[in-house]
Order: sequence, then structure tokens, then C-alpha cells
Amino acid sequence: MLVVACVKQVPDTTQVSIDPVTNTLVREGIPNIMNPFDTHALEEALRLKDAYGVRVVVVSMGPPNAEVTLRKALSLGADEAILLSDRAFGGADTLATSRVLAEAIKKLAEEDELALVICGKQTIDGDTAQVGPGIAVNVDLVPLTLVDKIIDLDLDNKSITVSRKLERRHEIVQAQLPALITVVREINRPRYPTVPMRLKAQETPVEIWNNESMGLDVNQIGLKGSPTAVRKIFSPEREPGEIIGDGTNDPVGTAQLLVDKLVSKELLHL
Repeated sequence: MLVVACVKQVPDTTQVSIDPVTNTLVREGIPNIMNPFDTHALEEALRLKDAYGVRVVVVSMGPPNAEVTLRKALSLGADEAILLSDRAFGGADTLATSRVLAEAIKKLAEEDELALVICGKQTIDGDTAQVGPGIAVNVDLVPLTLVDKIIDLDLDNKSITVSRKLERRHEIVQAQLPALITVVREINRPRYPTVPMRLKAQETPVEIWNNESMGLDVNQIGLKGSPTAVRKIFSPEREPGEIIGDGTNDPVGTAQLLVDKLVSKELLHL
């Protein structure tokens, strides 16, 4: 059976800028890494391979240099890597991105029975957490988000039981396969590649799928197929902090000064 791990190459920094013409991220001159949440998605797929013998295919959409990220996935133990790269895919928002990734997963499912798609919770460059659920809708998969543990995977009966990390509680959910899960960092600790696997990964071909091979409507992908666009990105302005009183020598007086300050700003009502 097939497990697909979706990964993304992202800038290795929080200081990103936007192209004023295309309103897309400027990536030139910035080192790239595999999205941190996606490293946990890949690790979980590899653990399922170790436990159940499933075939793990890693899929990424991005520019040609994203091949480096996919080779890292191969060095960790993925069986196959596919890069979806075409100028027609460029500038896509989360909706258009989901469509392309979903189409690739559908094509893979024609060759092997799909059990699971695993994505990171979100990316560090977009932070939307929308692509995973978007793929689930387009492929018609059961979406299970914020997963911090796969409790049970029954490939014979085609069911999965997971723990979802919610605010102040956990939720245990059972669903039918095929399904899509998005994972949080707490689900596992990613492994490191061995030297032999690194060498093998350099010789393993990374398949490149462009839109000619996928046949998607150009009006539904890339910038043309993106109903949303980033208009501005900025760091929020913050007022400088203020030190009041002497908490060491006069804690009571300092506490009173703090209360008075909060009252004057209508943040505290007595």
C-alpha cells in the first residue's frame, strides 16, 4: 500500500520580503530547508514503512532547486520522490497548491492502493494550515488534523485511530482509510540519514512532473487559479516597554504603580 508524504522547501528565515509586482515571496539569496513540520510528516511515514512495509512516496511542489529537499527525503528512507515543477504552478495560493498536489496523489493512487497522505500541520512561510485539508477535499480523503500520535493503523480493515492535540485536551478519533493527516511536532523525533543512504540518494532519480504530464487547466493553477493574494507582509509595530517602580526594594509600591497604570489604560477595572 501507498503512503504519500507532502513536503515543502521553505526559506530558512523568518525575515522574508514580498515581490511588489507578483506579491509572492522573494527567495533569492536565502538558504532553503525542508519545512520543519514536514520533517515530522516524513518521519511518521517512514515509521509506518518500518512497521507495515508500506511504500513511501514524497511529493513536493516548487522550483527546480527543491530537488535538494527531496534528495534529503530519499536519504532518510523514502522509496520515491516526485517534484511538481512548472512555471504554470508558480505564485499559487493554498487553493491552487492543493489542486496540483491532489492531482499528483490521484495519479499515484492509480498505480498503488492509497492508504494515507501525511502533511505537516502548516508551513513556516505561509502559516495557513490550509493545504493539507485542501488536498483532502480534492482527493476525497478523510481529513484528520493536529495529529500527535497514530494509535493504530489497520491496513486489513482499512481503519486508522489517532490522537488529535487540541487546546487543553486530546481527542481520539477513528476513521476509514484512505485518510489524510496533518501532524504536529510532538508526534515524533525525526531520524538522521546514514552515510550509505546519503550516497544512495544522490544516485536515485527525482521524477519531475510538469503540467504537460499532469494536464491541469492553467486557469485553475498558479497565479491564474489563485483567488487570494498576499498584498502586504510586515512586522507589527510595538510600543517600547516601560519600567516602573522598584520591585526589589519597594514591591508593594511597585504593585500599586502597576495597578494604577492598568486602570489608567482601562485594562483593569476596580
